[in-house]
Amino acid sequence: MANVATTFFDSVKMIAAEKGIPEEDVFAAVEEALAKAADKYFNAQDFYGNFQAQMDRETGEFHVYALKQVVAEVEEEDLEISLAEAQTLNPDAAEGDTLWLPQDTSQLGRIAAQAAKQVLVQKVREAERERIFTEFADRIGEVVVAEVKRFEKSAIILEIDRVEAMLRRSEALRGDRFDKGQRIKVVIVSVDRSAKDPQVQVSRTDPRLLIKLFENEVPEIHDGTVVIRNCVREAGDRAKVAVHSLDPDVDPVGACVGLKGSRVQAIIRELKNEKIDIVRYSDDPAQFIANALNPAKALRVNLGDPESRRVEVVVDDEQLSVAIGKRGQNVRLAAKLTGWNIDVRSEADKRREAEVAMGLALPELDAEAAPAAEAAAPASTLLDEIQAEGLDAALADQLAAAGYPTAKSLYTVTAEQLMQVDGMDQDLAFRLIDAVQAHFGE
Repeated sequence: MANVATTFFDSVKMIAAEKGIPEEDVFAAVEEALAKAADKYFNAQDFYGNFQAQMDRETGEFHVYALKQVVAEVEEEDLEISLAEAQTLNPDAAEGDTLWLPQDTSQLGRIAAQAAKQVLVQKVREAERERIFTEFADRIGEVVVAEVKRFEKSAIILEIDRVEAMLRRSEALRGDRFDKGQRIKVVIVSVDRSAKDPQVQVSRTDPRLLIKLFENEVPEIHDGTVVIRNCVREAGDRAKVAVHSLDPDVDPVGACVGLKGSRVQAIIRELKNEKIDIVRYSDDPAQFIANALNPAKALRVNLGDPESRRVEVVVDDEQLSVAIGKRGQNVRLAAKLTGWNIDVRSEADKRREAEVAMGLALPELDAEAAPAAEAAAPASTLLDEIQAEGLDAALADQLAAAGYPTAKSLYTVTAEQLMQVDGMDQDLAFRLIDAVQAHFGE
């Protein structure tokens, strides 16, 4: 075993240095591997026992021992030794002691080496996984610069401090295009101790990336003068960041924008031109909601029941499409930012409601015609207002029954909501949303 021992000793030193693992952990793994190999070998020779291996930390030499307990009367020869026999080997032996009896390892040869190598590799992997978990568990939420190493079907493999990390394609921005060797900014979102793939998971869509970019770019945020109260994203498209200043002399929005927009533009470039609305936070919910609808200007904010957290916001007629945004994105992000369900109404709509309430609406239909008209109006109104491939009278009726009888009722709807309607699929949902946006001239 001398040559094998030397080889293992050199391997232990090399692996420990390469992987950054304590040498003692690797030595222990090698000793366990040799003990298992010895157990397998001696069992094949009809010699069963409790085997232990030791490795000399200075020379790299290996020794294998059979452990036997000293007893007055032997019942299991493979595990026990009589007191009389033990004292011939060690005069100081006493009942209850454990003797380590050296074994001949000259016949173990390559079988032992291969078995030890397999266990060594496994132990090294386990130790490395534990090291990575320990190193990165406290770094969740940290923004790091990673280097692109290779590309897989559903992920991009990066390297962070000599450790592989996984950026799933679903966690990359829509406009991200990477080259091998490119360095990119990502946020560490999780570390999985048991993962076979790279344990460290990173993201470019997580709101924490945007928050950290602001902290790095805006000194007032870094030193705590300006505080980010909330941040929401539809990554790659638009984000809203609510900021508040603890110093009345510091404008939080101006600090984040920077001179001629220099600070926010640096972040926008990093996020592939993702639009960022910087919103002034307010303890007054009505004011915060009005600010959150930026760039639209709210005329009035009517808070409803605080428990249901519903609010109605009235805007000028020409501001309606701006307040709602493309596919309802602006009002949807504002709702997430503030935690309120926001219903945006135009001034013209509110005026018509007031006219109806005052009895100035169009003459009512007679009692017999009213039910039929109410049943027919929703579907025919929607079909008259918009044209979308796949939208027919039957589907328009289904939409009306679900609460979407007109183009206006579909203005803030999402594709996910539409897909709850019978007969609707994802492609048709997006076509319908696009047709509604086109109808309102967006």
